[in-house]
Amino acid sequence: MSELINNSDNRKATLKQLILRLHAGESEQELRKELMSSLQSIPYGEVVEVEQELISEGLPETEVLRLCDAHSAVLQGNVDMSGSKGIPEGHPVDVFREENRALRLLTAQTRELLAEIEKLQSEVVGAEIYKLRGFFNQLFDVDKHYQRKEYLLFPYLEREGITGPPKVMWGKHDEIREQIKGTIELLQTENISPSDLLAAAELVLIPALFGVEDMIIKEEEFLFPMSLDKLTDIDWYEIAKQSIDIGFCLYDPQVDWKPDWLPRQSINEAQKTGGHVQMPSGSFSVEELLAILNTIPVDMTFVDKDDKVKYFTQGSERIFTRNRSILNRDVRLCHPPASAHIVDKIIDDFKSGKQNRAPFWINKGGKFVHIEYFALRNEQGDYLGTLEVSQDLTHYRALEGEQRILSYN
Repeated sequence: MSELINNSDNRKATLKQLILRLHAGESEQELRKELMSSLQSIPYGEVVEVEQELISEGLPETEVLRLCDAHSAVLQGNVDMSGSKGIPEGHPVDVFREENRALRLLTAQTRELLAEIEKLQSEVVGAEIYKLRGFFNQLFDVDKHYQRKEYLLFPYLEREGITGPPKVMWGKHDEIREQIKGTIELLQTENISPSDLLAAAELVLIPALFGVEDMIIKEEEFLFPMSLDKLTDIDWYEIAKQSIDIGFCLYDPQVDWKPDWLPRQSINEAQKTGGHVQMPSGSFSVEELLAILNTIPVDMTFVDKDDKVKYFTQGSERIFTRNRSILNRDVRLCHPPASAHIVDKIIDDFKSGKQNRAPFWINKGGKFVHIEYFALRNEQGDYLGTLEVSQDLTHYRALEGEQRILSYN
């Protein structure tokens, strides 16, 4: 046992010296060689302990944040994950990892598009810019992934005395958010030239992609194994229950995870549970209200006063595809980049009181579709949000004469 303890102490001492030498400015490449020759693999728990110790010993969190990318690059591939637990489908960590899979795919597609634009050079046209902006709009969905870590996972780790790594990660989250926001703003620039775009790619776009990809490694190799070791099933159940309030990133979980000692429910069954909803003109059970909203022959989506998508109906004949990954997403990012300015205009007019509704209609796949936005206001006239209502009117436009009640088709 003493040998194991000594080995652990030696590994941590070596790792601490490595990070401090990075702090002093030594080469990452040289330190990686030294690491690989002296430490074949490092248990993830020891990496976390060393980072925590450095902060406790006075290394400023801002400095740990600056070194974070460097020492994770040195450690990448040398962390022993054998102590991490198996994860059932639908568990919060399983959801995080599925989101990471979707994020990896998106960053790979974005890098491929940037490579195509670099080849085209002066021949690049608006289509490539719009596609690139669409990719980064989707990438900002990572904000919900990070919020679930910050507001649901980190508090449980801090309760276990693990404060350093969450603070460092939160700082990296904020950096990545700003990089993605900056990229989206840049791509909204009118008539941006290919040369300006490629120059900006090195300064903003590529660092944003790297930030997302590097955070995935930090999560997979350090955060999730450590969290699985420290948190109980009761903790994870509380995180799972509250996750829907923040929303999911590019992925919609299909399994409603619960600990083995709780009865299983599908997501739809879970949606039906709850109390009574009392209205001025009557009341519903949650199950009744759900049935009403999903039976009326229209699609409805509610966007709150902060421009976040909060709810959509789930009827059997939806016109536009929706899944729960759009919940708590900025409504502008749920539309093609070419039409984002229209959404902005409608919301601005609703908030200012200039307009209360915005109807339009389109032909979509042989269907005549009517779409209308409604400003929602309370009795005092304060803006509460926007309701989008879409309906396929093809059948109704073709009606002639009359059909009496009980004349079923």
